[in-house]
This record gives sequence, C-alpha cells and structure tokens, in this order.
Amino acid sequence: MDGDSMHVVMLPWLAFGHILPFAEFAKRVARQGHRVTLFSTPRNTRRLIDVPPALAGRIRVVDIALPRVDRLPEHAEATIDLPSDDLRPCLRRAYDDAFAAELSRLLQQEEPSRPDWVLADYAAHWASAAAARHGVPCAFLSLFGAAALCFFGPAETLMGRGPYARTEPAHLAAVPAYVPFPTTVAFRGYEARELFNPGYIPDDSGVSEGYRFGQSIEGCQLVAIRSSREFEPEWLELLGELYQKPVIPIGMFPPPPPRQDLAGGHEETLRWLDRQAPDSVVYAAFGSEVKLTAEQLQRIALGLEESGLPFIWAFRAPVDAGDGDGMPDGFEERVDGRGVVCRGWIPQVRFLAHGSVGGFLTHAGWNSVAEGLANGVRLVLLPLVFEQGLNARHLVDKKVAVEVARDEDDGSFAAKDIADAVRRVMVEEEGEAFGVKVKELAKVIGDDEVNDRYGRDFLKCLSEYKIKQQR
Repeated sequence: MDGDSMHVVMLPWLAFGHILPFAEFAKRVARQGHRVTLFSTPRNTRRLIDVPPALAGRIRVVDIALPRVDRLPEHAEATIDLPSDDLRPCLRRAYDDAFAAELSRLLQQEEPSRPDWVLADYAAHWASAAAARHGVPCAFLSLFGAAALCFFGPAETLMGRGPYARTEPAHLAAVPAYVPFPTTVAFRGYEARELFNPGYIPDDSGVSEGYRFGQSIEGCQLVAIRSSREFEPEWLELLGELYQKPVIPIGMFPPPPPRQDLAGGHEETLRWLDRQAPDSVVYAAFGSEVKLTAEQLQRIALGLEESGLPFIWAFRAPVDAGDGDGMPDGFEERVDGRGVVCRGWIPQVRFLAHGSVGGFLTHAGWNSVAEGLANGVRLVLLPLVFEQGLNARHLVDKKVAVEVARDEDDGSFAAKDIADAVRRVMVEEEGEAFGVKVKELAKVIGDDEVNDRYGRDFLKCLSEYKIKQQR
C-alpha cells in the first residue's frame, strides 16, 4: 500500500438491506487502493459477503459472534431471522455489546492496524464516541436518502430536543416548517402512529431508534449519504444546513447484475422473460425487512391477477400463514403462463436488468429504489415500514413513480388499488412520461463511472481531513 492509502472500518447494522450495500461500498473503496475492515457475523458473512479474489488483500471481514440475549433466537444474526418485529430490541442489544467491544479493541491497536476512519451505520450510535477517545474521525454512512433524513431533522430533533422535537404522532404527519420548497414528503396518519413508539420511545436496548440516528449524526465529523446530486440536489443542500457539517453524496452504487451463468435455479423464469415483449413485465418484491400478513399478500396476488399484465413475484410466505403459504386458492393456476411466482432466493438485480421488465412493484426501500432507478424501470410503490412512506412521496414528487392508494385511517388497500396503480405506469398514457424519466435517470444512477466518481470524491475528502489532522 502506498502512503496515500487509508484503513477504513465499516460497521453496518444487522439487516440485509444494510450489510449488502456496505459490502458493495467496501469493494469500491478497496478498488481505489484503500484497506477496509468490515464488521459482520459468521452467518451473515457466509450468506451475503463475497470478496472478489482480486480484493482479498484489501478487504478483511471480521466475524463477531453475538452474545446470548434473552428472547433472541439462537441463530438470529439479522432482522430477517427474527420471527416478529418485537424482537428487534434484542438484536440491537446483542449488536451494541459485541460490535462496540470489537471496535474498541481495534481502535487500541498500533499502526498499521489502527484505522484512519470509522464509517458507521445509524445503529452504531456508540461508534463516534469510541473513535474520538482514540483520536480517530468517524463518518455517519447513511443508507437513507436525503429527503427522508431532512424530514427527520437535525440531531437534536431526532433525540427529542429543540424547536422541532416530535412529541406525538401527529408531528410526523406534516411537512416540517424548515423545508423551504413545496413537497408532500411526510408520513400518512397510520404510518406516523406505527412509527412513533419505536422511533422516539426508548426500547429494551436502552435507546430509541431516533436517538441512534441523532447520536450518529451529532458525534460524526461528516455525513456520507447514499444519494446523488443529479437526483435530489435540493434535499442534499438542505441536509447540509440542518446538520451544520459536510454532507457528501457517495452515489447510489447499485450492485452489478450477477454473471449470466448464475441464475440460482431460475433458468426457466429467465427463459420465460426472454419470450415477453420489451418493458411489458411487472416485477413485484417487498424486500427482506417487511413481514406481510396473509391478508396483504392475498390482495397483492389478486391485484396482480386483476391487472392483466405479465408479472414475476418474489414471494415470501406471510407471518400469519398457518398451514400453507397464504396464497389465494387457485391463483397460480389462473395466472399460469402470464405470471411467475418465485420462492426462495431471487436474483432481483438480474430480473430488473432484463429488457422485458418495465415495472417494479416495491415497498420503496432505498436499496430497491436504487436498483429500480438504475435499471430504468417504472416504480409502483406500496410503502410498508420505516421511512418507506417518505421515499414514496419523494419519488411521486419527482414524477418517477405512482403510489398505491390506501385507506387513510388504517393503511389498508384492495386488490383493485394494486391493479390500478400497476396499470397506470405500465399501459396508461401517463406511464409513457414515467418511462422516459426513469430511462434518463438510469443513465446517471446506473452508470458505474458516475458512482466511482462519487466514491473517489468522498475518499478524497477523508484523505484531506486526515492530512489536516496530522498537521
């Protein structure tokens, strides 16, 4: 390694939607000649992290065994392993105990093992203080878009202080007064009620989710954000004003499609896609975090059927399926030849990159948004948890998506609501405008050179900060 190289430690939260982009960004950092230590757990490393042989000397994955915590299932190492959302605080406690201890151990080492920077996910609220004790700078690496972060506000707001503190769910259902331009980015009433307690009330891990965010922002030297100036320049500018510290976009860096010979058992589905017309197929998937109910899945199924369009559905059984998998009786027989239901691991990026796929019915998680926009597919949004509602309004404001209509009181939706939204973007006249816009965005968001440039600019900022600190 030359004298300009750095050693960067990365601490993702234990969710697939966090580990995967951290691992992808680690590869991009390593390709620029820097060393990366990536914290993980044994099971997550086996199923998610694949270090290319060419980068094996620059990326070191540290597998950390989680401690035993009451109520945490024995083999649970990511949120997808939890049978219910009320166990999330147990996973947070295990994460805090194990990862904080390993970070402190690493920070105490002498050169060249001692890191130059710590890049921490929002959940690692203790990382910046640990790094500061050893004179190492820390960056908050946000996997959330700028619009969502702006809505949640500065650190003091997230931690329940200051003039914009949220003290009741209704405060989450209005656009903040500090946003200086027209927008619909706010939660619906039912979303605000669901989010308020985990967001602003301490849980069994000892702190709230808002506190984790706030402390991560307050304690860091700069914020790296998975976003681009081409997509949300106004929100990035506002975020810098709110945080009063550098906010540096690092690109959307969607994962590359897997090699053509890695179909993962879905060869027949790919052959089916090859027979479909260009941009005619809807791909439906709702991420690894969402635990849908049988009723919701039945309405999604019937909506896809009612749309009359060809589709691929990445199906996961509902949490309350009981016997069977919750699929409507006779559904697969009725859509045979027009729809494909895929179970198990799905090559999502491979499907989205296929020329026959023109629409994406998604939960509006930021990973899926990045993958959809990078591949120029039209978005149909059914936000379900976390910041997804904010992402959905943001994308609708940008005129690249349609959101499924919902009951304003309880968030329920009907099969017709799914069918109507899908048809709006796929076959009705307004869908043509969506198609043009997402194809234009794909030229930026999906361009590897653009994403590499963002990465280089960010690493240059880290290097310049390091040099200043040494003077």
